[in-house]
Amino acid sequence: MSTAPFAPFEWMIAWRYLRARRAEGGVSVMTWISLIGITLAVFALIATLSVRSGFRAEFVDTILGANAHVTVYQLGEVNAAGRIDRSIADYEALAQTVAAVPGVTRVAPLIRQQVMANHRQSNAGVEVFGIAPKDLKTIPRIADQTRAQGDISRFEEGIALGIGVANTLGVGVGDRVKLISPNGVKTAFGTSPRVNAYEVVYIFSAGRYDIDRTRAYLPIADAQIFFNREGVADELEVMVEDPEAVDTYALPILAATGPRAQVWTWRDASGAFLNALDIEDRVMFVILSVLVLIAAMNIVSGLIMLVKNKGRDIGILRTMGLTEGSVLRVFFICGAFTGIIGTALGVILGCLFALYVDQIFGFVNYLSGGTAWDASIRGIYFLPAKLQLADVLSAVALSLGLSFVVTIFPARRAARMNPVEALRYE
Repeated sequence: MSTAPFAPFEWMIAWRYLRARRAEGGVSVMTWISLIGITLAVFALIATLSVRSGFRAEFVDTILGANAHVTVYQLGEVNAAGRIDRSIADYEALAQTVAAVPGVTRVAPLIRQQVMANHRQSNAGVEVFGIAPKDLKTIPRIADQTRAQGDISRFEEGIALGIGVANTLGVGVGDRVKLISPNGVKTAFGTSPRVNAYEVVYIFSAGRYDIDRTRAYLPIADAQIFFNREGVADELEVMVEDPEAVDTYALPILAATGPRAQVWTWRDASGAFLNALDIEDRVMFVILSVLVLIAAMNIVSGLIMLVKNKGRDIGILRTMGLTEGSVLRVFFICGAFTGIIGTALGVILGCLFALYVDQIFGFVNYLSGGTAWDASIRGIYFLPAKLQLADVLSAVALSLGLSFVVTIFPARRAARMNPVEALRYE
């Protein structure tokens, strides 16, 4: 008499086998080992994927929140003095032309030069961006008042410094810093450095170590005077509606800016690093998939031991009329149940890790004396985690798929066991 697959009595037998008696403790121990292995493997997979997703999202956000999506340059021309000149003379008109390109949200002319900043006995190399005050207020990571000191509305009265620059120089809001440019006035005794002092009116944190450590902003009029760039700009900073699709804007912007123009997108600047992150994501997924496979193989070991210990039971059940299919399903339930419970526990632990990563990281950082995360190496100041449904589903699918597949082989062995051989010595 045939029965429906996964009938109640098959579940009852499987549950009885999973709850091994103390005399058969080896089976229950292997079940616990399999369960813990699957749980830890799924937890590690979800935790790693969430951290990698969070790191990439934070890294991209700091790029897009503090830098141009597209930068417009000019090809160099030899001027009357015989020097190569890349300045943009008609930058206001060119900015209006670029702003008319569909999808462009903002265009800001920039003066961009590298100088030395000085305060008392402290010095720091900085990259100065000369920008209009109204344009500075539209840069999300720079204009974020929750992570800044001072008043951005006073930007026209002085200079804005990254928090790293301010810490290096030992200055705060209201102090004065000197900017020293080696490209100064030429005299009979050589080139005299150009020096000017500015009041620090705003200190920002862009969330990126390299930006905070090297960047300073001046009003564009002051920057033009200090760098002797009156009436010209060095480049145009362009923001677009969809930065992830920045390549679709590059050609229209290039066509609008004329034959001397060049464009450089944020993907051109950081594409190699992002590609490296993508490759690392795939490699980490493969490595952790092997870890899940190893954990799933423990289920095979446990089921093989279970089949050996339950050989007499299998023989009796077969002589009572239990089909091969029923026996297979009984032992399949034993292995699959372990995989399902282990996967569920792993998902819970992985999601909790992603949700409370700040508290966990803070505790680890405290135990390590504050050296667990070096922003100068990793670029950002904290360990981010971004829990994504796709990552969780991929981990669940991988774990359950491997658990179900590896369970089939020992279950088939049990189903094909000859009842006569199983009962010969009983």
